[in-house]
Amino acid sequence: MRITQRAVALTSLQGLGRNLDSLSNLQQQLTSGRTISAPSDSPPGTNRAMQTRSDQAAVAQQARNISDAKGWLEQTDSTLQTMLDATRRVRDLTVQGLNEGAGSEPRDKAIAAEVASLREGLIALANTRNQGRPLFGGPTSGSEAYATTGATAGSWRGQDGEVLRRVSDDEQLAINVTGPQAFGEAPNDLFTVLQGIVDDLGAGSGALAANDRLAALDDVMVGMQNAVAGIGARASRIERLEQINADRALALGSQLAETENIDLPNTIMKLQMVQIGYEAALAATAKAISPTLLDYLH
Repeated sequence: MRITQRAVALTSLQGLGRNLDSLSNLQQQLTSGRTISAPSDSPPGTNRAMQTRSDQAAVAQQARNISDAKGWLEQTDSTLQTMLDATRRVRDLTVQGLNEGAGSEPRDKAIAAEVASLREGLIALANTRNQGRPLFGGPTSGSEAYATTGATAGSWRGQDGEVLRRVSDDEQLAINVTGPQAFGEAPNDLFTVLQGIVDDLGAGSGALAANDRLAALDDVMVGMQNAVAGIGARASRIERLEQINADRALALGSQLAETENIDLPNTIMKLQMVQIGYEAALAATAKAISPTLLDYLH
């Protein structure tokens, strides 16, 4: 088979074109720092990168959920601790009211007024909100967990149920405590017991003792302390999940870098080798297909 000068030239130019494409690709990788600039560069790598980015988005959302849950639990714990302090003050006042030897009508009225004031403050604390939602109202869409005015002041207005946050791919965590869980069920809830103490003090220490208000108050406080313990356990769980989430985010970042990022020393070495080969091919081609006078007589 006869090989013409034109065939040699075309073959040489095609080889130079391929070398130039390789050189251009390596230069682009060095410029961008990535091995994949388009799906056609590596379909399997593109698929892995897309899946990794999807996992990263899920982990980022879970991190926001964990942060929200952490804030909710911290605010709930702080509110319950404050309410416990106020309830302990009510207990001290109740013990004073039961002391018949030092009893007098003015004293009982003064104690009743302070307990009534503390009750109003406790109702306000029970309506503490996080991002517009009452902490102790359950999944309610309302703005109050407990009624604040009128004859029904202190009655629960929330809904039974859990406020959930997804904290991992396969776990949702309840971050709330409902009013009845924290303060008891009516008619043995905190606010009904406090109203009973106020009413009994108006009738004298004998009524306070007869209705055993101190024991009822102690039962309510045990329930509040249990709620604080439960919140603490969930807060510890959230801290562990926060660390797990952060570790997973780092792992996914490394995984994505392994898929997309270049190996800088190796890429530089390849670029130098291709460049040397391209320059050598240019020199060899120039000698193989040097122009003659016949090239200009067509």
